[in-house]
Amino acid sequence: MIRFREATRADVPAVVALLADDALGAAREGADLAPYLAAFDAMQAEAANILIVGEAAGRIVATCQLSFISGLSLRASRRAQVESVRVAADLRGRGIGAALMAEAEARARAAGCTLVQLTTNRARGDAHRFYERLGFTPSHLGFKKPL
Repeated sequence: MIRFREATRADVPAVVALLADDALGAAREGADLAPYLAAFDAMQAEAANILIVGEAAGRIVATCQLSFISGLSLRASRRAQVESVRVAADLRGRGIGAALMAEAEARARAAGCTLVQLTTNRARGDAHRFYERLGFTPSHLGFKKPL
């Protein structure tokens, strides 16, 4: 049974391990936890930024970041941005990802959001199919620029 909750600082190493647990993440994430802990502290200071973890039998098996964005477009809609969705590799295909996204959507509704959005790397074909099964549509083309 998976229990979803807000992450604590003690969960950061397990979350980083999930982030690094695929080909793309392994190339992007580092071993030094100091920047991750500092980022977690900054996220905690921001009321509109939540790190969710899924825990089963004392193990962190899923995570995502949920940020709330207030804006003027779409009749002043409040949006939820989902980032860094991960499920432990040995547990994929068991409905944990769908349950995690349902948790994120419930939290978004509770925060007054009328839209949930996300981006996913073009190389993640399985993720694209997963999000489409959950009712997401690839409606926009995203751009990123390193600073």
